[in-house]
Amino acid sequence: MTLKVYNTLTRKKEVFKPIKDKEVKIYVCGPTVNDAPHLGHARQQISFDILRRYLEYSGYKVKFVSNITDIEDKIINKAKELRENIEKLTERNLKAHLEDYEKINVKKPDVQPRATQYIKQMVSLIKKLEQKGYTYMIEGDGVYYDVSKFKNYGRLSHQNIKDLRRIRVEAKGKRNEQDFVLWKFSKPEEPRWDSPWGKGRPGWHIECSAMSEAILGLPLDIHGGGQDLIFPHHEDEIAQSEVVFGKKFVNYWMHNGMINVDKIKMSKSLGNSSTIKDLLKDYSGNILRYFIISIQYRQPIDFSKEKLNNAKNSYERLKNIILELKDDGKISEDYLKEFEDAMNDDLNTPRAISVLWKLVRDKKEDGKLKTIKKMDEVFGLKLLEKEEVEIPAEIQKLINKREEFRRMKNFEKADEIRKQIMKLGYQIDDAEEGARVRKIC
Repeated sequence: MTLKVYNTLTRKKEVFKPIKDKEVKIYVCGPTVNDAPHLGHARQQISFDILRRYLEYSGYKVKFVSNITDIEDKIINKAKELRENIEKLTERNLKAHLEDYEKINVKKPDVQPRATQYIKQMVSLIKKLEQKGYTYMIEGDGVYYDVSKFKNYGRLSHQNIKDLRRIRVEAKGKRNEQDFVLWKFSKPEEPRWDSPWGKGRPGWHIECSAMSEAILGLPLDIHGGGQDLIFPHHEDEIAQSEVVFGKKFVNYWMHNGMINVDKIKMSKSLGNSSTIKDLLKDYSGNILRYFIISIQYRQPIDFSKEKLNNAKNSYERLKNIILELKDDGKISEDYLKEFEDAMNDDLNTPRAISVLWKLVRDKKEDGKLKTIKKMDEVFGLKLLEKEEVEIPAEIQKLINKREEFRRMKNFEKADEIRKQIMKLGYQIDDAEEGARVRKIC
């Protein structure tokens, strides 16, 4: 079975065929660093990390590019709100994003461009759009793209141009409601760069068009992001890029589903988001990752602490079973094939995880550890790694006292201390090589 992925453009699963044999070019829209990363960011990062890992597992050479948006209206507004220098704000938030992504085992992109590094390329693209007659200027505001000039605008979001609505009205004087800004004139206190039209900054949509082409060339094999980017962001990227470069922009459009709280999209602006940093206080990065991949990437996740706790219990049970297994030097080809069949079906990670559970529970199967290791190249759950636990001095004293009672065969007292340790948030598992201690929530 070959890999099939759901293409947002065609609304169907398609057999994945790269432009160049065994090489894949992927561009994923990265974060706008106006604030700390939340679980919605983790969902997107993990979803495309799984795609990248599975392509590599399948023998592809992957060039994975994911940008950083470090200039945009949200950033400017946040800096004004906090009365903070924009560069300090973006550096602080970028550091938080990168640190948190590492903690949820997301591999670093091969290239991670910042928008502010590609201003010249953005200006060049806008000039070409102007030469082709696709732009107009609104005095005192900026340079806009005239979507009425682009045939089939709306084909990615599958909407008629007349039915499309902008997320926000950017200026009076637009020819069409759907028109979007390419170059925004800056106010005196705002960041600015020189351009033929006046000092200003790029529009959000032109940023990704410039960076993706400059780094990867067109067409891209895969362009990804959250479902909330389909319109207007990705729709506008198509309109810009295909006019300027005169060729197809992307072969496969892939979008991950949203994380909802009470069926409403999780977002900072709505005040219903949970930051990755806060969640990591109570749950390991592996648990957050297990929770996210237990749902197929295109489906929405309805978030609750109860569901996260269920994922925690499942992950810890799985890890404990695996740590008890002995290495026999074999690989189970049957289970590996079943795992690959699940992943080839549009990255069906919940089905793939069920194959893993089936494997660890199969008492007749010998080839487990090497098979699990192979699967975990894709899952990225560190299933075979023993986690280092920092044990407080108070807990260590109780553990030592319990061991004394066990040596004296006073198991009743030893059990009392075990319960005391559990109340303090630590679990003791007795094994042949000695007691294992792990933190519990």
